Amino acid sequence: MKIFLDTSSVEVIRSHLSTGLIDGVTTNPSLMLKEGKDPLEVIRRISDLFPDDASVSAEVTAETAHEMVELSRPYTSLGSNVTVKVPCTREGLEACYILSENEFKVNVTLVFSQAQAILAAKAGATFVSPFVGRVDDNSFGGLCLVKDIANVYAKHNVSTQVLAASIRNVREVGRAFEYGANICTLPPAIFDKMYNHILTDDGLRRFNEDWANLMG
Repeated sequence: MKIFLDTSSVEVIRSHLSTGLIDGVTTNPSLMLKEGKDPLEVIRRISDLFPDDASVSAEVTAETAHEMVELSRPYTSLGSNVTVKVPCTREGLEACYILSENEFKVNVTLVFSQAQAILAAKAGATFVSPFVGRVDDNSFGGLCLVKDIANVYAKHNVSTQVLAASIRNVREVGRAFEYGANICTLPPAIFDKMYNHILTDDGLRRFNEDWANLMG
C-alpha cells in the first residue's frame, strides 16, 4: 500500500515527509493554478524531495498526442521519479504508448470506466487513476470502479497499478485499499484525518490521567 499527497504545495509536502508515510505526489493543472507558480519549477522542487524510485505526477494537456509528448520532455528531463500524467482520451493514450515505449512512467488520469482502464493498461500505463468521488457524483459507485479495475488487472496479470484518486473521506481510503487499489492519492486534509479516532483520543486521555496519578 502506498499513499501519495494530492497537492502542488512544496511546503505542505515537505512538512509531511518527516512522517515517513508519504510515497509520492500527484499534481494537476487546478492544483498548479492555486500555487500560481511556474509548473516546471514546482515539479523540480517536489522531485528533489523524493528518491529516484518514487513518483511525482506532472500533468500535460494538449490537443494531440505529439503535443503531449513534446510538453512532457521538460518534465521527464528532471529525473526518473517524475511521472507524466495524461488524460484517458484517444490522444492521451497514444501519448502514453509513445512515452511508455521510451521507458517513461505514465499516469493515465480521468478514468471513469473499466473499459478505459483496460485501454490504459494496453497503452503501457504505469498507473491508472479512477476518480472515486467524481464517479459517486454521477450516481454510480466510485469504489466499485476501483474494485472492477483491480479485479480485471489481477485476472490478466496486468502490471499497471491502480491509483485511487478524488478521495473525499477517510473511510474511502480503507475501502479503496480493500478493493485492490495499489495507491491512494489524498488531499493533505484527508491524510491528516487518518490519524484521528475518538476512541484513541479517549484512551490517551485516560492513560495520561493514570500516569499523572501514578507519578504524583
